[in-house]
Amino acid sequence: MSEKTTREVHLISRPKGMPTAADFELAESRLAPLQDQQVLVRNLFLSVDPYMRGRMNDVKSYLPPFELNKAMEGGAVGEVVESRAEAFKEGDVVTSNYGWREQFIAMPKELHHVSREIQPLSVYLGALGLTGMTAWAGLKLVEVKAGDVIYLSGAAGAVGSVAGQLAKLQGCRVIGSAGSDEKVAFLRDECGYDAAFNYKDGTVAEHLKECAPEGIDVYFDNVGGESLEAALSSLRVHGRIIACGGISGYNEEKPKPGPSNLFNMTTKRLTMKGLLARDWMDQQAEFEKEAGAYFKGGKLKHKETVVNGIENAVTAFLGLFSGQNVGKMVVKLT
Repeated sequence: MSEKTTREVHLISRPKGMPTAADFELAESRLAPLQDQQVLVRNLFLSVDPYMRGRMNDVKSYLPPFELNKAMEGGAVGEVVESRAEAFKEGDVVTSNYGWREQFIAMPKELHHVSREIQPLSVYLGALGLTGMTAWAGLKLVEVKAGDVIYLSGAAGAVGSVAGQLAKLQGCRVIGSAGSDEKVAFLRDECGYDAAFNYKDGTVAEHLKECAPEGIDVYFDNVGGESLEAALSSLRVHGRIIACGGISGYNEEKPKPGPSNLFNMTTKRLTMKGLLARDWMDQQAEFEKEAGAYFKGGKLKHKETVVNGIENAVTAFLGLFSGQNVGKMVVKLT
């Protein structure tokens, strides 16, 4: 049996502030011969996500830090090349956490079978994948209901674009912010947002006063910083905050002070809940059924920005922090 090799991306140094290409290396690795109960998978699409920045720091968090000089992890969609496990056969399409590499060997429990009939297959990294499930779970976390006015920051990103559409389908009035006029148009014209604004044009607080003069009921936070502070002022009594992300501060070497108006949590009796999709994996089948039906019915749109080639995976990742993506950022390997 001839030896197989694969290319993979390694983290070779801990970034200080904004990561650079010099913090990564594209390396070649040998794949061991396939053993009983193992599956060989060729990746078709890789996911790059803002949360990965935190795993580049050597600090304890909800996920272990990336190890230096080893292949990084991340969501991926791949095709089974060879299988010695009964649960999978050649040609099956699977999702895994073995991203940032072209091929890999895994045990069946590390793979999740998905349907080839749904296209593009990259949707399993976006609207029907972990980012979509994050959006779905966030709305459930604070019991979003018809009639709620919800504001989403980072609304044109992978999570925000799906969360806004799902909230709209649930009968909410949906407001979103994004960093370009192109993204604002995407939110209004394709995602069906009731209102959207470019946060670079004026202050978030001013825009929220214009879009929701009577206040908001829910804030879906993907950004933190100024957006969180503005939302704390705009939220009505008993409002709810979904704490999903804080991309505005991911590359800060020292944490910035918290919102100056945090006492609104007390005076307005607000609720703020942290969100990790991994806490909801026991409901994955329910999410896939619901979101899959919306997607097949044309009610849930999947938007993605595609970068070609594993050699450009780092460029795609870095682009997340300068707003290069509309919807989900994916790397295509075929």
